[in-house]
Amino acid sequence: MTSDRATGGEEPNGDVSPMSDESPAQTNFLLRLFFGKDTVVAKGPLAMLRLVALGMVFENYDVGLVNAALKQIAVSIDMSTSDTGFVMAGVRLGGLGVLLLIPLADVIGRRQMFLVSLIGMSAGTFLTGFAQTQDQFMLLQMVTRAFMLTGAALSVVILVEEFPAAQRGSALGLMAVLGGLGYGLGAGMYSAVDALPYGWRSLYWIGVLPLAVLPFFRRSLKETRRFTEHASSTRQRKISLESWLEPLTALANTHPRRLITVGLAGFFGAMGSIAVFQYTSFFVQESHGWSPGQYSLLVLGGGFIGMFGNVIGGRGSDRFGRRKVGFLALVAAPIFAVLFFNGPSEVLVLSWGLYVLCMSAADVVIRAQSTELFPTAHRGSSGGTLIAIQSIGFVAGLIIFGFGTDSSGSLSNVVSWVSLSSIGAAFCLLFLPETHQRELESISGEAAA
Repeated sequence: MTSDRATGGEEPNGDVSPMSDESPAQTNFLLRLFFGKDTVVAKGPLAMLRLVALGMVFENYDVGLVNAALKQIAVSIDMSTSDTGFVMAGVRLGGLGVLLLIPLADVIGRRQMFLVSLIGMSAGTFLTGFAQTQDQFMLLQMVTRAFMLTGAALSVVILVEEFPAAQRGSALGLMAVLGGLGYGLGAGMYSAVDALPYGWRSLYWIGVLPLAVLPFFRRSLKETRRFTEHASSTRQRKISLESWLEPLTALANTHPRRLITVGLAGFFGAMGSIAVFQYTSFFVQESHGWSPGQYSLLVLGGGFIGMFGNVIGGRGSDRFGRRKVGFLALVAAPIFAVLFFNGPSEVLVLSWGLYVLCMSAADVVIRAQSTELFPTAHRGSSGGTLIAIQSIGFVAGLIIFGFGTDSSGSLSNVVSWVSLSSIGAAFCLLFLPETHQRELESISGEAAA
């Protein structure tokens, strides 16, 4: 590998030019915030970032909806408070479907499977608006989530493979911020839930929009250079059960210790965060008497604070190291969760924003590690495996919440205790190799392209 790749020099995917010549002023501000004032970013990787971030807007829109509108959904389809924990645990199990989809990204390519994911998540979100029972809602959201999380895993893989070593974390952080606009969009539109003709269902029907922009994605999204070179150097195979499962088996055989450690970090981090995010809207409406509009303002105001977590997790971990930044973020997060669910109304926005900041930083680090640590031949599968394990962590957290509240435990106490599991994720990161400022081939031990 040449030194140009490590310093942000010329890339095969596009010419290099100053940021001020590539983007409008608003985008330039974000680029300077995440990459640094004097950093030069290649046009090819930057175009990839914009495309996958747009795809993640649609994913986060669905996630934002189910978190915001849970109270209205529960009333509409007769779910009790304790039932919501078990139903949402079932929804999160849909993340295991990633293991059926993501290996294909290591066989037919990142681009093809990203497009398939867009189609699946769009159709699933739209159909969720027609759910009439708990079982229908859970099944539709399980399928939707499998496609959503496949797209999320591939967005990380695409950026990790396209950006130079010194910029990978920053790229992931910026994508998280841009994609997170979908979460804010879902929360913002939720403020009008009581005025819409079909309530929460109308919000889900809007999820069909990605299908309208699919032709744009097909024209614009390119395959990553690393996968193209990998595919050209290996024997072309037809899709079969053997080729489908091979990336997963190779992943488990090549770096089992890394896989287990990053998986545990994802598991404990997911278990610690799920109840906090899932029950934020429920909590402020039930315990503080907030309206849907006030919740939307919480998400927008606190989310603005949380945005800087992506800067810390991205640019910060590019400079100071993934493990150090991730550890500090995961240890601090439960402090703000406990404050949010047990403190006075005056600290709700600040404590929620600081919690989002910590978990955003940690998420960037864990997702980066889940792909940087493994070879190109099964990098897609490694990212997908993390998401599948995180899904199990989400389920564990929600089941604990369900049993805790069903045993007459208060929502705030149960969520506060579950949030402490993030500390376990922090210590897992200390057992992983440091990956910042290192080329992917040197981290995984594969031959340089």
